[in-house]
Parts: sequence; structure tokens; C-alpha cells
Amino acid sequence: MQQLMAGRILLVTGGTQGLGRAVAEAAAREGAAGVAIVGRSAEKAETALAAIRAAALEAGGERAQDAQFDALAIIADLSVPGEAERAVAETVGRFGRIDSLVNAAGATSRGGLLDTTRELLEEHLNLNVVVPFMTMQGAVADMTRRGAPGTILNVISMSMHGGQPYLAPYVASKAGLAGLTRNVAYAHRFDRIRINGLNIGWTATPGEAVTQRTFHGADDGWLERASAEQPMGRLGQPDEIADAIVFLLSDRSGVVTGSIIDWDQNVPGAYDQ
Repeated sequence: MQQLMAGRILLVTGGTQGLGRAVAEAAAREGAAGVAIVGRSAEKAETALAAIRAAALEAGGERAQDAQFDALAIIADLSVPGEAERAVAETVGRFGRIDSLVNAAGATSRGGLLDTTRELLEEHLNLNVVVPFMTMQGAVADMTRRGAPGTILNVISMSMHGGQPYLAPYVASKAGLAGLTRNVAYAHRFDRIRINGLNIGWTATPGEAVTQRTFHGADDGWLERASAEQPMGRLGQPDEIADAIVFLLSDRSGVVTGSIIDWDQNVPGAYDQ
């Protein structure tokens, strides 16, 4: 353990499952003093909190049993106006500050240009752009108020480069988040607040399994078949991506800010013929 997050307070949206939960656990293992996770399900939140505390114990022995480590679950539907702001306020209220923020929550429903309703488009823009905007606004306001540096990581997507025809609202929203990430990084670089984005590729999460079954009629063998078709013989794993995110949140990533980094095994713009 390198203690990359030593003493830091981290807020993770979408932190009760999948990649968000993996980030929260990785941060706990890397010495975070406090981790707040946001999700809709109280049951998933309790399971995630147990795993986060276990990760802190694994890394720091009795650290997770005393006042040096704390974990908080915020039950919220981020699609509801005001809930993103409440998540930031509750984190600051519990821990006194936010040092790092990860926006991992988002919408991934299907829809092409001709069959996407205004409601579906607005759902994607709300969860994938408006919510990160508001959580960044709250986190950066806390950091600048204290005159303290900080780090933010927005989970974006390889699809922001263009994506599949059936992901039109998703692509529009993730491309918007990429632009927002660069804008805010530039605006607050002299506040020493570093803000980066990670374009993740196809990842093996419980949420992806639901997506494949719901929208693509996948059966129980979909993951094995999909893995066999990938260059590395498997899909990306949440714990691998979480390690990359924690690195980008930490001082070990140096002065990097405003970067949108592709984290995938396929290369945009490259072709066999």
C-alpha cells in the first residue's frame, strides 16, 4: 500500500455499486481518512459501507476501528434537483471538508437520433452533465473557501469520441462532460484544484450485465463471449479502473489537470485496413 489518499476526504457519486464502490474501497485501502458514497439503494449502501470499512482495516489495521477513519452513505436520487447539492453539503457537514471528488454516477440507456425522446435526452444530460456540474460546484466552493488544493475525477466514456448509433443521448452527454471537465480545470488551475476525466471502455460490472440483458437480450454466457472478442481477452475490471482513478486523485499524478485520458484496449481512429 502506498497510502496515495492518506488523510483525505473523498466523495463518490454512484459509490454504492460497480466502479464507484471499487473507487471508494481503493481509496480506503490507500489511507483515506473519510469516504462518502452516494446511491439510491439503502441495502446496497450498507453492503458497500461494510466493504469500504473492511478495505480500510485491510490496509491500516486498527485505523478503521478508531476516529482516524469514517465512512458515510448518502441515500439520494441524483436525478432529483437539489440532491447533488445535498450530497456535497452532507459530506462537508460530516467531515468538515472535501479533498477529492469522483463523479461515477450516470445514465446509460439506449437511444438513437430518431427514436430518442426529449425526456430520455434530458435524463442523460441531467445525470451525466448537470449532476457533475453541481457536485463540482459544491466541492470547488469548499476548496476555494478554505484556500486548499483538491482533486476531481469525472468518469466519462470512450463513447464520447463518437460512440455507437444507439447511444446518441449518452454520447452527447459524455462529450459535454468532457468539455465541462476541461473548462473547470482551466478555470481553477491557479486554485491548485486538479480536474481530470477518464474515458473508460467496456467494463465488467453488475450494471453492465443488467444493461446487456435489458437492451441486447443477452444470456448468462454474454460475458465470456464478449471477453473472447477483446484484444486482451477480457473486459476492463472495476478494481483496475479504480486504481487508475485513485492515482489521478493523488499527488503521485503530479501537476496533471484538464486531461481526458482514454482507458481502454481499443484505439480510437485506428483501423486494420
